[in-house]
Amino acid sequence: MRNSNQNDDASNCKKYGVPLYGAAWVPPTAASAIKSGSESAPAKEEAAEPEPAASSASNHHIVLTGGGGEGRSGIPNALLVSTFDFTSNSLSDQPVGKLGTGSDLPYRIAVHPGGEGLICSLPKSCRWFDWGATNSKDEHSLSLKSSEKVLEKLEDVGQQLALTFNNEGTLLAVGGEDGKLRVFKWPDMEITLDEASAHASVKDLDFSPDGNYLASVGSGPGRIWKVATATSIASLPKDNDEIFGFCRFSRSGDLNPVLYVTAMRSKGGSIVKWNTTSWKRISSTHIVRDPISAFNVSSDGKLLSVGTIQGDIWIISSASMRVQTVVRKAHLGLVTALAFSQDSRALVSASLDSSVRVTLIKDKKKYGLNLWFILFIILVALAVYYGKSNRVVSWEP
Repeated sequence: MRNSNQNDDASNCKKYGVPLYGAAWVPPTAASAIKSGSESAPAKEEAAEPEPAASSASNHHIVLTGGGGEGRSGIPNALLVSTFDFTSNSLSDQPVGKLGTGSDLPYRIAVHPGGEGLICSLPKSCRWFDWGATNSKDEHSLSLKSSEKVLEKLEDVGQQLALTFNNEGTLLAVGGEDGKLRVFKWPDMEITLDEASAHASVKDLDFSPDGNYLASVGSGPGRIWKVATATSIASLPKDNDEIFGFCRFSRSGDLNPVLYVTAMRSKGGSIVKWNTTSWKRISSTHIVRDPISAFNVSSDGKLLSVGTIQGDIWIISSASMRVQTVVRKAHLGLVTALAFSQDSRALVSASLDSSVRVTLIKDKKKYGLNLWFILFIILVALAVYYGKSNRVVSWEP
């Protein structure tokens, strides 16, 4: 297990001045869409403008949500766009894009996998935002802009705590603080599931990789919904004093697909695995002593990530369920969001302490081979040393 701390590299952790609640990587298709839009401009303008930073192979965009709420705290509410450079392992010192939301605190976000834009939950409704371009003298990057698209069926619905698209971006699921669960066809917003009391309050949602099932957790047992029939087909019961927090399906490349659900008990936070055919509990693995405040699964399905209320980040191998990396005090406040990059090379985390951090995923195989090579050299050196020390030299006159 590799241990780290928040001072490993200050360049990969920045504070942007507002408590953060949501974080996501911007899909490369979003940058492509902006670039293709700029290519439709007059040739003279094209020649004058440098190529956008989004086209750089090492430069990736991250979108964040946060703010001070509707009170008079003086802290603005906004959606932020930052850049991360893999080559230098560094975040931009300041957001490259910022869009204020007035007195409405932007909470959870779901980025459309096709790069069309994103949906964000506000205290009373959900709003859609489009990608835009930031073109100034010194930078050419992605930003966000208000959209003309109005999500009428998500107006005046109260605070939505969970938002997610299926892998194809053809379905949108939203779960509310009031316990209501809705699934819509995207983008026409035709409702396919409308459950008024899925839970007392919906905490988290996730579609299976094939889009056939939707998992939901909240107070009480978890539930599994069959998308085609818009019906609940299974209940995920709790053991003893468990409190479920987050749910994620394993990725499509896994040979034995499972559903992961985080659970809090008196001894700490655990990850429970469920069979996705029988919907029976497979195992429960204790991970941390502190409550889990954020959870995610890497795109390649090989890693799980956990964030705690103490600001720690844990990265776990999904195959062995053993902790691979721990970043102690990655943040000074509780971790509110975690998201792996599309290529599973990095993990972004956000916190109420206004900080965002990107943790690069170490190549375990490479690290392991190097370690074994070093140990081999040490053993050879020891063998040579003791061989010389114990050598018996015979001499005959």
